[in-house]
Amino acid sequence: MNSQTNFDLIIVGGGMVGASLACALKNASLKIAIIEAYEPHSQQQASYDDRGIALAYGSQRIFESMGLWEQLAIHSTAISDIHVSDRGHFGITRLSAQDENVPALGQVITARSMGQVLTQALTQQGNLEVICPANVVSLTQHDDDVDLILSDDRHLSAKLIVAADGAHSTVRQLLKLGALEHDYGQTAVTANITPERAHQGEAFERFTDTGPIALLPMSGNRCSLVWTVKSGDEMALLQCSESDFLERLQDRFGYRLGKLKQVGQRNSYPLKLMQADQPIQHRIVLIGNAAHSLHPIAGQGFNLGLRDVSALADVLIDNIDDCGDPRLLHDYAQWQLQDQDTVIDNTNTLVNVFSNNNPLLGHLRGAALTLIDVLPPAKHALAQRSMGLNRKQPRLGRGVSL
Repeated sequence: MNSQTNFDLIIVGGGMVGASLACALKNASLKIAIIEAYEPHSQQQASYDDRGIALAYGSQRIFESMGLWEQLAIHSTAISDIHVSDRGHFGITRLSAQDENVPALGQVITARSMGQVLTQALTQQGNLEVICPANVVSLTQHDDDVDLILSDDRHLSAKLIVAADGAHSTVRQLLKLGALEHDYGQTAVTANITPERAHQGEAFERFTDTGPIALLPMSGNRCSLVWTVKSGDEMALLQCSESDFLERLQDRFGYRLGKLKQVGQRNSYPLKLMQADQPIQHRIVLIGNAAHSLHPIAGQGFNLGLRDVSALADVLIDNIDDCGDPRLLHDYAQWQLQDQDTVIDNTNTLVNVFSNNNPLLGHLRGAALTLIDVLPPAKHALAQRSMGLNRKQPRLGRGVSL
C-alpha cells in the first residue's frame, strides 16, 4: 500500500498559468502542490520558450499585486502605442498610452524569461511542494476531497484540484468533459524579426485576407511576429530562405518599420477555438488553456488565463478552512465565466470579420477603423478592452484582483 499525502490545493500543470496561481497564493495558509510533467525550461515544456507574450496593462497590475512585476519588468518591453490597419483598405486606428494616461498599454516578454522568474519565485515559496516530473494517471472525486494517482504510483489527495495543464488537459480528459471546438483553418507562424527602423515601443496589428499579422516590440529593436496564414501555407514559410521569408512578410506588412532585415527561428501552431464544457466540477476547476484556447488575433489568450488566476486566488485566499467548498467555486464561476464568454465571443467575431476578402466587409472594416480613430469614447473603450480593464470588479476576498 502506498501512503497518501494530503494537500489543501493541488495545481496540475506548472506552466505560466499554474505557476502564477501558486505565486498568487504564497501568503495563504494553504498547503499547495504543483504537479508538472517536465523539468523547468526543458525543450518539451512548450510553455517556456522564446516566443513573445503580450501582457495587457491589467496583467501587469496583477503581477504587481503578486510582488513579481519588479523581476518581470527587467525582461519586458513596454508597448507605448498600437497601430491597427487593414491591408488593401483605408482606415487606421491608433491607440496611445499617453491618451489613456497609463505608463504603457501593455508589455512584451518572452515566455522563457517569464518562466525563469516564476520558477525562481516558486523555489522561495514555503507553502508549496513541486512534484516534477510527474503526470496524473487517475482521479477520484469524493464529498470532501479528490484523490490522485501519479505516474510514479504516488497517491495524493486535496480539497481542491486546479487543472492548468494546457489545451490537451489530462484532467479534462479524465473527467470526460466535452468542449466546444472550432478549427479556423489557419496556422500562426511565429518568429523574432529585426526591422530597419526603431520600433519605439509601437505594436502593429495588420489585418489581411488570410488573417492578422502582429508585430510586438521587444528588446534589442526586435519584434515578436505572429503571422496568420491559411493552414497548409505555413510549410512554404517555414522552409524558404531567410531572404524569401522577409520579402513575403514585407509584401504583406508594408514598410511602416522600414525594410525587414533579419528573422530568427521560425515555428508554427494551428489555430483553434476550444472552450471546455462545465469547467467547474465538484472540487475541480479548469483554468487557462485547459478551459479555453483562443485565436491570437486580439492577444488575449494568456491575459484571460491570468485573470482566471486572479479571480480564483481572490476567492481562495481568505477561505482556508475548505478551499474546495462548492460555494466558493460558485462565486468564482459567477464572476470569471462571464469574462471568459465575453472574450471568446469578441475574439471569434474579430476572426470572422477581419480574416476574409469580402469586398463589402473590407470597406466596412476601413470605415469602422476610421470612426474609432476619430471618436474618443470609442477609442477609449477599445483601449480599455485591449488593456483588460473593462470588466467588473469582484466583491470577493482580498486577493490579487485588479
